[in-house]
Amino acid sequence: MIMSRKATEFQRKTMSRLYRGKQIFKPLKTGRIDGHVACVREWAANIFFYSKNGATIMIDAGYNYPRLKEKMRWLDLDPASIRHVLITHQDTDHVGALETDSDLLFRDATVYLSEIENRYLTGEVRRRVIYRLYRLPLVKIHNRRVLLQDEQVLDVEGVKVECLLVPGHTWGHMAYLIDDGYLFTGDTVWFGADGGYSFISTLAESNKLAVKSLEKLEKNIRARNRPIAVITGHTGWTDDLNYVFAHTDRPCSPFRRRVPDPSAPYDGYNEEDDTEEKARTILLAKQQERPADGGAS
Repeated sequence: MIMSRKATEFQRKTMSRLYRGKQIFKPLKTGRIDGHVACVREWAANIFFYSKNGATIMIDAGYNYPRLKEKMRWLDLDPASIRHVLITHQDTDHVGALETDSDLLFRDATVYLSEIENRYLTGEVRRRVIYRLYRLPLVKIHNRRVLLQDEQVLDVEGVKVECLLVPGHTWGHMAYLIDDGYLFTGDTVWFGADGGYSFISTLAESNKLAVKSLEKLEKNIRARNRPIAVITGHTGWTDDLNYVFAHTDRPCSPFRRRVPDPSAPYDGYNEEDDTEEKARTILLAKQQERPADGGAS
């Protein structure tokens, strides 16, 4: 079995058992945040689509997930129409649909990622997790790549994309501020019941660097003095910046007691309640407003 399928199946089974009941993963259900942003749930992860004036940009590519085309159809999105994919980082749950053993739904799309993050793909650097004790398999992607620098600003079919380097979870992790109003953070910030933290401590290359990056991101975003929706890869979204940056000084630890979050599912990998009817009819609520069954209101 080739690596992304194997890694996806490993996470679906092993991480489900490891994290169930810990209120760590709080993915949004498949649906829409508003008229611009659509979301697909892939077990514990979310991928996003930003649409404007007939163009749609994909943010992250999720797992090597067998139902992606089906769930995109729930949102009236065609994989063949996706020409641009912004990658926050190269972990399997964010690039799986691009890997060489996937269904290659986006084979013709241009992939954007930071120049530093690309070193994982070339094999110059190997990804490490569990406090850097465990080395992950090499990711392989054949798409055309555009390598990005910190604070670079792109015009992608009339959509403004500002690239903000936030290393720590991975060495080249990038967040994307789109059209000055939507910040896609990938695995930079983790939302708990009492606000945001640096992302899960066991999965970072450097928690110290991740905390510094989150503090820098807070200064950048607050200085803009305008409404911004902050959209995470695993724990929902909000436009309350005080909530987002409540705990920038420390990461989320799976081993410490946290404020109980009734919106968190028992098992983030159980997606039985992710349905086409809900995707088409219910807007996705902010993290602070999500009901006990998670994700929509």
